[in-house]
Amino acid sequence: MENRGATVVITHHVVEGKESSYEAWLDEIGPVCRRSEGNIDWQVIRPIPGLTFRFTVIIRFDTIENLKKWMTSSERRELIEKAKPILAKDDDYYINSGLDFLFRPESASVKPPLRWKQYLVTWSAIYPLSIAVPVLLFPVLDYLGIRFNRYSDGFFLSGTIVFIMVYWLMPNYTRLIKKWLYR
Repeated sequence: MENRGATVVITHHVVEGKESSYEAWLDEIGPVCRRSEGNIDWQVIRPIPGLTFRFTVIIRFDTIENLKKWMTSSERRELIEKAKPILAKDDDYYINSGLDFLFRPESASVKPPLRWKQYLVTWSAIYPLSIAVPVLLFPVLDYLGIRFNRYSDGFFLSGTIVFIMVYWLMPNYTRLIKKWLYR
């Protein structure tokens, strides 16, 4: 079987008023994680004030074995223990390969959908966004004085599409088609 890498999506609900302590903790655990064998990427999605209330950390590794090694390591366990006083809920995470985290079932006993279904659903969601988002986004960038540049345009375009996919579209879309998707 080909190696597709592995992703863990970690959500932390931080005690109100302890956000700066959590940010300091991220500054401590981030470098330790990035030094772990097979680490590819570390991203933090911070809450939007007044709209969302949790931090999401997405970590990618080259293999599921290396990811699991990090998640069960004594270094991570000690740092999670250190963070417990500033967490309103337990350390919650979901491990899988590819883009499975976009299709996380509400019940842990339900298996992720078949890959071909994930492909069709993701494609059917991204295609209209790839048409509509540039039409809406590029005039805003122009208004803000951010001139045409394929790198900055790609940065803002991909960031906007991924944000819409992860926070709004996929949770609602997969809920709408869940009977077909998880059959």
